[in-house]
Amino acid sequence: MLIAFHKPYGVLSQFTSDGSPNRPLADFGLPPHVYALGRLDADSEGLLLLSDEPGLNTRLLDPEHGHPRTYWAQVERVPGPEALARLARGVTIQGYDTRKCRAWMLDPQPVLPPRDPPIRHRKSVPDCWIGLELVEGKNRQVRRMTAAIGHATLRLLRVRIGGYELGGLAAGKWCELTPSERRKVLGNR
Repeated sequence: MLIAFHKPYGVLSQFTSDGSPNRPLADFGLPPHVYALGRLDADSEGLLLLSDEPGLNTRLLDPEHGHPRTYWAQVERVPGPEALARLARGVTIQGYDTRKCRAWMLDPQPVLPPRDPPIRHRKSVPDCWIGLELVEGKNRQVRRMTAAIGHATLRLLRVRIGGYELGGLAAGKWCELTPSERRKVLGNR
């Protein structure tokens, strides 16, 4: 079984509570015996896959398999072409050199439902949405990458894994993937 879940802000990528005010996956009526394939930190939103199939974690998340994941990051200030090129070439975060990725300005800028709690807005500091496509996923990597080029991430949403897009799946909802949707996630793997 392969499940797509739209993880809301303030939700852990695990079934048990960690003692924080964040909600665990157990609160969302997911089937028994599934586990998260990878993670999104509690401050991030978007597509989280869950499965009961051993081995899928490695097939999807090991950077050597080159399985792309697409994120939309709302960042402070508007990065210029050189800042986006730096992201694409890879940056150093916590002594680690990130792999090359795709980085671009989202055009048109997405209009998303407000987050609860809302992101901070500063009247004197503009923000915008950029897209990043990575084949790796270190802890808080996108946030650290945007910070490395001087653009703090205000809101982060994973919108695609492989060829499967989050689409209109509402926050807090999940669905079991059909065989064709599963192929979009796994490709020829």
